[in-house]
Amino acid sequence: MTLRTRENLPPVDQFSSDPFNTDKVVQSLISSGGVVIRGLLSESALAVIEKDVRPYLEADKPWQGDFFPPETRRVYGLAGKSTEFMHHIVADPLYQSVCNKLLTSRFISYLGQKLEISTSTPQLNNTMVFSIGPGAKNQELHRDDMIHHNYLTAISPKEYKVGRDTGIGLFVAGKKSTKANGATRFIPGSHLWDSLEPPNEDLVYYAELNPGDAFIVLSSCFHGGSANTTHNEERLLYSCFMTKGFLRQEENQYLASPLEKIREYPEYLQKLIGYNLSNPFLGWLDLEDPRKAFSTAFVDKDKGGYGFGPRSARDKRGAHLPRTWTLN
Repeated sequence: MTLRTRENLPPVDQFSSDPFNTDKVVQSLISSGGVVIRGLLSESALAVIEKDVRPYLEADKPWQGDFFPPETRRVYGLAGKSTEFMHHIVADPLYQSVCNKLLTSRFISYLGQKLEISTSTPQLNNTMVFSIGPGAKNQELHRDDMIHHNYLTAISPKEYKVGRDTGIGLFVAGKKSTKANGATRFIPGSHLWDSLEPPNEDLVYYAELNPGDAFIVLSSCFHGGSANTTHNEERLLYSCFMTKGFLRQEENQYLASPLEKIREYPEYLQKLIGYNLSNPFLGWLDLEDPRKAFSTAFVDKDKGGYGFGPRSARDKRGAHLPRTWTLN
């Protein structure tokens, strides 16, 4: 096993959110597994998000188990609770451009004698808000890609290939995040390790952030929330992860938020949330794009129709399908 020391860990780069260079951020992530982005969100956006989520934080109960300290409060299902969170955090242009670079999947397959290329774009994996109070202990270091059974072998940065990671996380500080009040810690370069190599607390880097700053991390990196050793400071953190479009989402987005709320979002956000087809044809409903549920009422099969709309409308089904697919 390779001897790991702090001296031979890759540096953690910091970038400005405006302007941003996606390629530089991606290359830094490939090298270290995590980057800090300064000034991603404005004070006004942070204030609206906190107003949206504070009632849910106050209503939350301690986690039954050891994964989250009892001093931690959480909010989930943000698509149904804060449009500001969705527009300014999940749909952030820098974050989404990085996810598109590293999580987009292209698959080549024969359809008869014709070779077809299918592209699957990233989707939302989870949304969460953390409020970590004084007295909270260290969260165990972990890799979020374990949920997708993503076994990895050790490689060098030069050997990294797009497709190795199954997810990318974004953490935005709602309040100042310091080592003392529980800043996210992670091990730089651990995304390049073998999956069976255990974490080492001596190697951690603390992602200290000012309000509005962000930390982007690959889901194959060891990371975790840290102990809040202060007497009166809350660490408020807004978080989301994206994953590949053909993998199961960690948070069940179809049940986490009311359909009526999802209907209010623009098309691009509906697609990010998961109401989309992953090409060539994964995620359909009645052989249709699932977003049709937002504009067309379901019809009872026993009353002359089925799926979306009456049979007369369904006779034209298939016109919207990817060019590689037809219906007989």
